Amino acid sequence: MSFTQLREIPALGKLYAGALGSAAKARMSSAKGSTTLPADRHVVSGAAVDLAKLTDFQRLVLHSATDYLPTGYVHTFAFPVAMSLMARDDFPLPLLGMVHLRNVVQHYRPIHYSEPLTVTAWAENLGGHRSGTSVELVAEVTGADAEVLWRGRSTYLAKGVFLPKTDRPGESAARPEFVPPLPTAMWRLGADAGRNYARVSGDFNPIHLSRLSAKALGMKRSLAHGMYLASRVVSDAVQTQEGPFEWTIDFESPVFLPATVAVSIHDDDAGSSWAGSTFTGWNPRSMRRHFAGTVRPLEAAAPGDGFAAATRA
Repeated sequence: MSFTQLREIPALGKLYAGALGSAAKARMSSAKGSTTLPADRHVVSGAAVDLAKLTDFQRLVLHSATDYLPTGYVHTFAFPVAMSLMARDDFPLPLLGMVHLRNVVQHYRPIHYSEPLTVTAWAENLGGHRSGTSVELVAEVTGADAEVLWRGRSTYLAKGVFLPKTDRPGESAARPEFVPPLPTAMWRLGADAGRNYARVSGDFNPIHLSRLSAKALGMKRSLAHGMYLASRVVSDAVQTQEGPFEWTIDFESPVFLPATVAVSIHDDDAGSSWAGSTFTGWNPRSMRRHFAGTVRPLEAAAPGDGFAAATRA
């Protein structure tokens, strides 16, 4: 294992611009010349949070104003370091057009915006998918004393990219019919929702910006960022909980903009203490589920689930 020390958190706009410049070359082959993931880990040490950007993020996802970082913001803060891995020439999958499939996150304690943070990111589990090739990007945020404060694993799909020597699963079993619960909220997302999140997060992936840029990458319309949806629903589910917690979200179908998303958040029953919440979001017209997940106290996570077993080892 080797480490590449970056001077600062990379600018996502520059990463995407570089990816656009190399897109034509990438289309000439099934990958960027490699069929294995780089063993290198990218690191940014002593990074500082921009308070104005934090405030804009809190406002956008309707999070209460606070000096502590919402868990979705920590992902946004660390995400460019992970993306810098995917922008490397030896990364086997194209950066543009990646589809967000899943997140698993452990948030170990409240993180004050003034704390200097170190972000380390690496890639794992390159694997076949019935629609292409999937990969997992892991980001870890540590404090000044090397204490792990937050760890997130994001799964992405390079749709239509089939690498050689990568096993693909067979046909999956049909999912049970989705029966929507009673909604606890209705989100109205305008055509500009992707651009608004891009301005706050720096994630200017073209599939989120406009109908034209999304169509250029094979989408019928622009779609909402998965992390906007995750940040907003997890913020609502966690509310004022300050203990360590874990959350997961699976994205089942894209939210094409503009959209109305029905959301249901239900707390688990555990008497007076918070035992976690289950959430789901769906299209109230087609009844197609967009996402589903859970938030729960970290100590309640089952061994072997997500990072829970690893953190106990």
